[in-house]
Amino acid sequence: MKQIVSLLLSAAILTGAPGAPVHAQEQVLNLRDADIRAFIQDVAGATGQTFVIDPRVQGRVSVASQEPLSRTELFEVMLSTLRANGLVAIPTGAGAYRIAPDEGAASQPASAGGGLGFATQVFRLRTLDAASAAETLKPLVGRQGVILPSRRGNLLVVADYADNLRRIRSLLSQIDQDSGVTETVTLRSSSAREIGEVINELLKAPGEAPNARNGVVSVVVVESSNSLILRGDAATIRPLLATIADLDRRAESSSDIRVIQLQHANADQLLPVLQQLVGQAVTSPAPSSSGRGTGETSATTASAPAAAAMGGGAARANIARYAGANAIVIAADPETQRTLAEVIRQLDTRRQQVLVEAIVVEVSDDTAKRLGVQFALAGTNGSSIPFMATNYSNSAPNLMAITGAIAAQQNLPEDSATLELLRATAIRSLLAANGVITGGGGRIGDDALFGFIVNAVKNDTASNLLSTPSILTQDNQEAKILVGQEVPITTGEVLGDANSNPFRTIQRQNVGVQLEVKPQINAGGAITLFLRQEVSAVAGPVSDDFNELILNKREIETTVSVDDGEIIVLGGLLDQNERVSVERIPLLGDIPGVGHLFRSTAREGGKTNLMVFIRPTIVRSTADARAVTAPRYGYVRDQQALRNADGVSELDQLVRDYLRTTPPTDPSRAPSAAEPRPAALPAPR
Repeated sequence: MKQIVSLLLSAAILTGAPGAPVHAQEQVLNLRDADIRAFIQDVAGATGQTFVIDPRVQGRVSVASQEPLSRTELFEVMLSTLRANGLVAIPTGAGAYRIAPDEGAASQPASAGGGLGFATQVFRLRTLDAASAAETLKPLVGRQGVILPSRRGNLLVVADYADNLRRIRSLLSQIDQDSGVTETVTLRSSSAREIGEVINELLKAPGEAPNARNGVVSVVVVESSNSLILRGDAATIRPLLATIADLDRRAESSSDIRVIQLQHANADQLLPVLQQLVGQAVTSPAPSSSGRGTGETSATTASAPAAAAMGGGAARANIARYAGANAIVIAADPETQRTLAEVIRQLDTRRQQVLVEAIVVEVSDDTAKRLGVQFALAGTNGSSIPFMATNYSNSAPNLMAITGAIAAQQNLPEDSATLELLRATAIRSLLAANGVITGGGGRIGDDALFGFIVNAVKNDTASNLLSTPSILTQDNQEAKILVGQEVPITTGEVLGDANSNPFRTIQRQNVGVQLEVKPQINAGGAITLFLRQEVSAVAGPVSDDFNELILNKREIETTVSVDDGEIIVLGGLLDQNERVSVERIPLLGDIPGVGHLFRSTAREGGKTNLMVFIRPTIVRSTADARAVTAPRYGYVRDQQALRNADGVSELDQLVRDYLRTTPPTDPSRAPSAAEPRPAALPAPR
């Protein structure tokens, strides 16, 4: 298409005066598909202005005028043409203008052109919220315009073309007005919270979320005075006042008996609290029995008529529970019903839970070293050689017990009780020995007998005991877990005359890992724990002759305050002991080298490191419960998978087939290659 440019700049022809001033010159503008850069140059020549053209300025324009245009009108036409093509003229400060695309124009200095240029303006709002006003006006701002709310001062900053700013200013002047009224309604028979919810539901648009608030009238509940504050348009509030008054009047004439179904609280625990509020004698919950139905209400055991404690002159109030449905039954006047219902609403909330995890660590190392030499020498056949022997308590076996049994074997008959006793003593002494035992004996000529025993042992026992009991319980609710056994302990024994009627009394005692805890969540998020932690085990009998059991026990009972999710040490024991015993023959045992034959040395040492840690975690929601369940479920599943040849856990299969649900998954854990993919659940029967 050909370009047609016609700029008639002859002042003499247009004005008829050769010496006419510059500002009186007029031009007829007629462009079709002209290059925009050439158009800007022609306007610069006609108006005497200086324009700096950005390299990004490209395109073609078409402009037609039927009447001659002055310089000012021509400049404004150029600005309109630039705006239509996404361009803007920005003053450079030296009397010139820079022609550039309008991208980022809001961050540039104000553009030229009065009503056609780009500008920034601040609007101070009186009643509207700046953030909501910005959301409302955002679709009206131009493509490169910006609208920003400022909460401090409730200001609205708008950067846009000047003519659009005038339109926004006009709109704000119409909508930024306080035309609402405020009404306070005090209810006599109804609950302000209940009526407030009814009004919100009445004004809510169809299809909105159940917990959404209406955008027509603001409804504020004042529980202290049982009042409602309504703010909104007067025409909208007027019929609401009549509705509220009608509902309150109907509640006044309603029944004096009200049944409240509890959602989370226990009716047995809540009943005494409500009875104390109205001055009724507190009723102890009646124990359930097979002869009573589950729906039977508990009887009130007031010995004398009790006046309601809430409000002077009020009629007597009676409160009972319906155990079958976990409900509270209130027989009272409407005002008392309303007050008690508000108390129930605040107490009938979902209680938070606490997961308490304990770690008991015990690391011990016991060492023992013994070396002893025992010998015996005795004369025979009436020789003058005396009897000599060494015997040490820290060495085994007992040489004297063995020697006595040998001598009795040779000199006492087989049916002798003394022989049997000496044999048993020698056998017990041999069985009690450990380590390396060597010995020997013989004759010295025909006049003496000799024997010796050497016992050497080194024992090193190391143990690492780790137990991690955990339990989940509700806030302020005591809980207990026991993993162990019931061990019989003898508490009494009677033989009677000649064992005519012997009997023994036995008490069973729990042995194992026990954790008893009662958490209390504080307002600041910390947790107060009343807990008892015990780890016990059977150490064995007291001795060979006394078969009663010895129980090892580690127990902590304390009260601590811990932040949510933190690990804290409850207590512990660092124990180290060492005992050295040396038994020797005087003088002979002190001889270097040879003295070892005349002494017995025993060295025993032990180290014990015991620490108990605790970590409570508050479980506030279903998501928190899943977060603490999934990692532990995954740990057990992985342990089962490692023990199976096919690497599959039976736990997952049991959850799918028996519980008919999907196993919990830990999002932080990547599934292993052997882990089966979740199968589709079967349709419920």
